[in-house]
Amino acid sequence: MTSRPRTARATFRCTACDHRTAQWVGRCPSCQAWGTLEQVVAAAVPPRAKIAAGAPTSPARRIAEVELDSARARATGVSELDRVLGGGLVPGSVVLLAGEPGVGKSTLLLEVAAKSPGRVLYVTGEESAGQVRLRAERTGVVNDELFLAAESDLGAILGHIDELRPDLLVVDSIQTMSTSEVDGTPGGVTQTRAVTVALTGLAKERGLPVVLVGHVTKDGNIAGPRVLEHLVDVVLSFEGDKHSTLRMVRGVKNRFGPADEVGCFELRDSGIVGMPDPSGLFLERFGGPPVPGTAVTVVMDGRRPLPAELQALVTGKDIPSPRRAVSGLDNARVAMLLAVLEKRGGVKLHDAEVYAATVGGMRVVEPAADLALALAIASAKRDVALPADVVVLGEIGLAGEVRRVTGLERRLAEAARLGFTHALVPPDSGPAPAGMKLTEVHDVSSVLNRIR
Repeated sequence: MTSRPRTARATFRCTACDHRTAQWVGRCPSCQAWGTLEQVVAAAVPPRAKIAAGAPTSPARRIAEVELDSARARATGVSELDRVLGGGLVPGSVVLLAGEPGVGKSTLLLEVAAKSPGRVLYVTGEESAGQVRLRAERTGVVNDELFLAAESDLGAILGHIDELRPDLLVVDSIQTMSTSEVDGTPGGVTQTRAVTVALTGLAKERGLPVVLVGHVTKDGNIAGPRVLEHLVDVVLSFEGDKHSTLRMVRGVKNRFGPADEVGCFELRDSGIVGMPDPSGLFLERFGGPPVPGTAVTVVMDGRRPLPAELQALVTGKDIPSPRRAVSGLDNARVAMLLAVLEKRGGVKLHDAEVYAATVGGMRVVEPAADLALALAIASAKRDVALPADVVVLGEIGLAGEVRRVTGLERRLAEAARLGFTHALVPPDSGPAPAGMKLTEVHDVSSVLNRIR
């Protein structure tokens, strides 16, 4: 009995999120966009056929015989970015750098384009070449080997590549590029995917490293279909608070290195500067007199230990509806710690206003900062300052017990490097670094008794 091919069937596809449905609706059920569903006809499925063997494009070789030169990373000249990439850009790799508008993506890539060895082609689809030149003049990154092209058509970009033969291609941004080979509007799912596929194929064919700038949605996700993150080799997230000069490049996916590395930058009027030691941004009063309501901890951002100063302010008494304000911390975590402090530590907080924040625009969400935040709140309530040379590490459970945290050895080593000589740590924390004294804390009430 022979199988019959199935006939083509019409479906409707959302041009914004690629969601498919069997019937037309005015509003996409997935992304809630209006008027974005278009009818598409799926090709008929042919009957199953036996696939004939084809000629290999290259002979299979022993793994020990494969050359490594084509897979070695080449430094970009920006050390903090090289740290996240795993040493630099690998020939033929495609990197997607995503971030919110105005966070500094174009400024960072101009810095990379000016410092990268060889010829660089910078393609901009959002600005004119004159606007990019003005930014380059302001940040001092004008380079004779840096070429600008204000293009949004893929064919024109390929023409520039054939003419210049660059060693690095930067596309700002992928959502503004389009090709006449496929239907759809620029920035839509079909166009974005088609351009990315074409540039990825070109990068692999010529060994040309390509950096793509991507937009993010209001939820913080990379705009466009998720297939973009699977097509590229490296996905980087560029983060930063508009009220702070701190910028972080975080590795989300990396086929050539660690995917949990973080690079720190400072955005200035003269450009963006890498910060191999950003401790000064996060320790506002380090080296000064101790102040009630402050405690220092060390958080792990990826593989990188970073010091963090937590501040708290407790004010008022017998307030019917006291206010709780949090900045840079998890609201739910702070509320839980307040309940634990009152129930297990005897710190009366239900009728007082509590304010908790981090220093330098840092966001701290890991539980390892629980004990430091608890001590900062108790210090603010009792108006007693902690010693300036103390660093606090530990997670607090609902029973008030202090639990161990991951990466404690690296956290303590970083604290010792910064000059801290005393650390409050969970039980069984291991040996102390040279020149540092460890005090093990079993529960929150025992350490709060010392703050009187």
